[in-house]
Amino acid sequence: MRQAGRYMPEYRAIREKLSFIEMCRRPEVAAEVTLQPVAAFDLDAAIIFADILLPLEGMGIGFHFAEGEGPVIEHPVRQASDLDAVRPAEPREDLPYVLEAIRLVRAGLHGRLPLIGFAGAPFTLASYIVEGGHSRAYALVKGLMYSDQLAWDRLMEVVTETVSRYLLAQLEAGAQCLQLFDSWVGALAPYDYEKYVAPYTRAVLARVSGRGAPVIHFVNGATGMLPLVRAQGGDVIGVDWRIDLDRAWDEIGHDVAIQGNLDPVVLLGPQTGIEERVADILRRAAGRPGHIFNLGHGILPQTPPDNVRFLVDAVHRLSPRVAG
Repeated sequence: MRQAGRYMPEYRAIREKLSFIEMCRRPEVAAEVTLQPVAAFDLDAAIIFADILLPLEGMGIGFHFAEGEGPVIEHPVRQASDLDAVRPAEPREDLPYVLEAIRLVRAGLHGRLPLIGFAGAPFTLASYIVEGGHSRAYALVKGLMYSDQLAWDRLMEVVTETVSRYLLAQLEAGAQCLQLFDSWVGALAPYDYEKYVAPYTRAVLARVSGRGAPVIHFVNGATGMLPLVRAQGGDVIGVDWRIDLDRAWDEIGHDVAIQGNLDPVVLLGPQTGIEERVADILRRAAGRPGHIFNLGHGILPQTPPDNVRFLVDAVHRLSPRVAG
């Protein structure tokens, strides 16, 4: 989960010279940053360095990062008329740098590890687009959803088309697995998820599945509606740390794989605590095929690299014992 980043000194050395967006838009830099964690830790896969908001520029919405504030959406959608200038992005024209970075990383990996591509799910992207950035209550996006379903559906159709095209282009460029991140879907009640969001998530997953690459459907904060999430699709369901892994797997069904689910904050604590949590998660997985050990959300910038290394080594060291 967000392998590259500010917790790595190698990353910070590049970040001192380039803005985050410049790093994303320069394929050789994005490729280098993608490969940094692979070189530093004994990981089992690489995930392309990018940001879920990158497609917004091609949609006519635009964004930038404000110092200390995070992403700022330049043309937020708050009403139906705001959609007149919005169009689906064309990844080959609007995001060629991501696709080239994927090609460069595939070449740099020399077949040693698989490469994961990713995109933000329709609701998560729509939340940024309507809210204008980060949100706590999601009042604006929910307000549009409840008060003008025609405008909501129109926005979600554009976002769904953009996300689908983007993921398919990543596959063509060489991604060997795809992950759909629904980071903010936990803000919704199950009723609203099923009525306003699920059809669009399902459309994306249906379009990119069955093409020879596993698809991971990650949801954050959605432990109260995992069966609904599972019903939308995905070969793997990624879950956060707010539910025990065995219970989550029982809820989604053992006919799909599961990804998760260590609390990222555990990595700020002592290594004895890290090993204890790893052992508990692996015990709950019970050696069943189909468990991908991962964090329950993105790694935090203040995480000590030595703790990341310890975590990876602990997973590899303890897994055979559980499986045996």
